[in-house]
Amino acid sequence: MSLQAHMLEMGRKARVAAQQAASAPAKTRSDALRAAAAHVRAQANAILEANRQDLAAASLKNLSAAFLDRMTLDAASVAAMAASIDAIAAQHDPLGEVTAEWVRPNGLAIARVRTPLGVIGMIFESRPNVAADASALALRAGNAIILRGGADAAASVEAVVTAFRAGLRDAGFPDDAVQSAPSDREAVGAMLAGLEGAIDLVVPRGGKSLVARVQEEARVPVLAHLEGVCHTYVHAAAREDRAIALTLNGKMRRVSVCGATETLLIDRAGARALLPPIAAALRKAGCALRGDAEARDITPVEAADEDDWRAEYLAPVLAVRVVGGIEEAIAHIRRYGSQHTDCIVTEDAAAAERFLREVDSAIVLHNASTQFADGGEFGFG
Repeated sequence: MSLQAHMLEMGRKARVAAQQAASAPAKTRSDALRAAAAHVRAQANAILEANRQDLAAASLKNLSAAFLDRMTLDAASVAAMAASIDAIAAQHDPLGEVTAEWVRPNGLAIARVRTPLGVIGMIFESRPNVAADASALALRAGNAIILRGGADAAASVEAVVTAFRAGLRDAGFPDDAVQSAPSDREAVGAMLAGLEGAIDLVVPRGGKSLVARVQEEARVPVLAHLEGVCHTYVHAAAREDRAIALTLNGKMRRVSVCGATETLLIDRAGARALLPPIAAALRKAGCALRGDAEARDITPVEAADEDDWRAEYLAPVLAVRVVGGIEEAIAHIRRYGSQHTDCIVTEDAAAAERFLREVDSAIVLHNASTQFADGGEFGFG
C-alpha cells in the first residue's frame, strides 16, 4: 500500500472511531482512558527501551541540548504520563454541556451545546509524552486523533501509542480512535491536505519552522502558536524574595519548555536594589545574562542586542532590560512577545490588575512563575 493510500485508510478509520467516541457515554470514555493509563504503566520498560534507542540515534546528530531534553524519558516521566491520563479520565465530561440558552421573540428556543470536533491531526516534534497527553484529551472530549511525531522520537512515540491502544482494546473501545502516522515527511503533507475530509482540525506543536509550514500548507483549520517568548516583569513594588524566586524558577526550573522566561523586565525605580540579588541567584544556577546599558551599569552582564528581545533561547540564557514603569513594560511585551505567557511580580494590586488586563497573552500571571504554563497545572489536563 502506498503512503498516500495508507494515510487515507487511517483517516477513514479515524472518522468511524470519532463517531463511536462521540456517542460513547462519559463513563465508557473514562474507563478506556484508565485502561490506557494502566497499559502505559505496564509497558514502561518497553517505552523506556524505545526511548533509549531514539536517544542513541539522536546523539549522533547535531541536535540542541534543549531538543534532547524534551525527548528524554525516564521512569518518573512515564509514571507522570500515566498519571496525566488518569487525571484527564477523572475530569468533568464536557460533551452535551449547555453553555447558553435563550428564546427569541418569535418563540424559537436556542441552546449552545458542547460537541466533539471530530478527528484531530496532531503534528509534533520531540516530546514523546505529547502522544499520551493529546490522545487522552482528544478522547475525553469524544474525538479521534491521528498523531504524527518527529522522526527523532519515532520509536518512543510508537511505544506510547502501542500501549495506549492496547488499553483501549482491553476496555472494549475502538483503538482506531488513536493512530500514529509514519514519521515520513510526506505524511505531514497528507494530513495538512485533510485526508479527503477526514481531519477536522490540525494542531502543530514544535519549533517555529514546523508551525510555519503547517500554517502555510494546511487546507483544514489550524490551532497553533509559534513560540514562547515569555516575560517576567519585576515591578517597583515587588518583594525581593518573590522577585528572586519567581525569576529563578521561571527561567531555570526547566529551560527547554515553551513557558520558560526568556526576558526579565525590571522597573528602573527598583532595579538597583532588586537586580543584583536576582542576577546573583541566576548566575549561581548557571544562567548567562545579556542586558541593556542600564542593566550593565547595575550588575555585570553581557551586552544584549535587538535580537535578544525576540529570542526564544530554550537554554540557560536570559535577556534583561530596565524599563521606566508598567507602561513601558507592557509596550515591550507587545512589541517583542509571542502572546504566550507573561508575569508581573508586584505587591501593588492596581498595577497587577492593569498588567492582567492590558497584556494580550494566552496566560497572564501575577506573582506566579511562567513555568506554570501547562494545562495540567491549571486542571485542564
